[in-house]
Amino acid sequence: MNTADLGLPVEVPSTALFTDQYELTMLQAALKAGTAERRSVFEVFTRRLPHGRRYGVVGGTGRVLDAVTNFRFDAAMLAFLGERGIVDEPTLKWLADYRFQGDIWGYPEGEVYFPGSPLLRVEGSFAECVLLETVILSILNHDSAIAAAASRMSSAAGGRPLIEMGARRTHELAAVAAARAAYVGGFATTSDLAAGYRYGIPTVGTSAHAFTLLHDRERDAFRAQVDALGPDTTLLVDTYDVEEAVRTAVEVAGPRLGAVRIDSGDLLLVAHRVRRQLDELGATKTRIVVTSDLDEYAIASLAAAPVDAYGVGTQLVTGSGHPTCSMVYKLVARAESADPAAELVPVAKKSSGGKTSIGGRKWAARRLDEHGVAEAEVVGTGPVPEELADRQLLVELVKGGEVVAREPLDAARERHIAARGNLPLSATQLSRGEPVIPTEYLHLPSGS
Repeated sequence: MNTADLGLPVEVPSTALFTDQYELTMLQAALKAGTAERRSVFEVFTRRLPHGRRYGVVGGTGRVLDAVTNFRFDAAMLAFLGERGIVDEPTLKWLADYRFQGDIWGYPEGEVYFPGSPLLRVEGSFAECVLLETVILSILNHDSAIAAAASRMSSAAGGRPLIEMGARRTHELAAVAAARAAYVGGFATTSDLAAGYRYGIPTVGTSAHAFTLLHDRERDAFRAQVDALGPDTTLLVDTYDVEEAVRTAVEVAGPRLGAVRIDSGDLLLVAHRVRRQLDELGATKTRIVVTSDLDEYAIASLAAAPVDAYGVGTQLVTGSGHPTCSMVYKLVARAESADPAAELVPVAKKSSGGKTSIGGRKWAARRLDEHGVAEAEVVGTGPVPEELADRQLLVELVKGGEVVAREPLDAARERHIAARGNLPLSATQLSRGEPVIPTEYLHLPSGS
């Protein structure tokens, strides 16, 4: 999303070269053939969820809107394309004036999705739509993978807060996007200051083992941290001996010590021991934060432990084993001429190996049972059945090239909590399984 609208000080650079060369060569060929201006409909979807996952989470929609808005070819970019002979002169002239003027509909950020869900529908001329394939997919595939992992972790945490702390485990710019997606998926805070600066996500952080090792004694390190940050700080207690460190931490900070952090060992056993020791020392309000290569399974295994918060890094920013969602961007309908009034004709790829697609401009709706719980993802073409009219999932994001659906990040976060809450209870099971609801297709000939 354009954070400038929320008063946050950041500018997004041009995204025009975040693309694959074949998009520009297709453009050049279409311009020469006279087909570039044919009205077209592209859709983003995934044919399957990552193995064993029961639902997906839409992440990155706001960043897609920024990317489309900032898809501009400046003089230096055009010179690069010309000098390399990537496209010819007429194509360079066309690119110099490029501005997306079409329409985009999609699932709002934070919504859940299933195989075949038309997550994004991009409509306009073939030329203006085809250029956006790679940048859209790169954002949605990455951010949705992180958001899905975050959702599973936040569900496993059972209401205990989660701290995103994976910046050192991924590319520096991917870390910012990951923190944003994690927040959508249910994380409460991030350690990444760039994410806090850019998106307004609450930030946290105190000290690492290096700070303890810097000092002659652990007590000196704790005293320095408390003197600087106050007794409500979080002291790291597993550099040497945990039991001795906890005792020293309470002696230094007093019973009002904010929290202790455990970063190694048998977290379940150590957390119980630390909780008992803290209570015996009178620090009954002191929280316990655990870190150390956590994922959703490790978090779930600590459900019975006296843990107050979790810090997650590597597994989160790598999608907990599924760093992409395998989303694709496919042409599903196009006009037979450049006439704006020309009727759209459904088109679809036909191939073996499970890579077929379904033609036609699609809508999607989620059917609920009598208890208000989702029972099916319904995807169709043509008129929407009356009983599903108020359950449609796609919303208008861009109209005539203008973004019409910017929103605060908290809105996407709240939407996800609500959407996940409307799924069957089995959605939150961590055991491998099929999508929690089926995708049903309604093939209606009219309006495709």
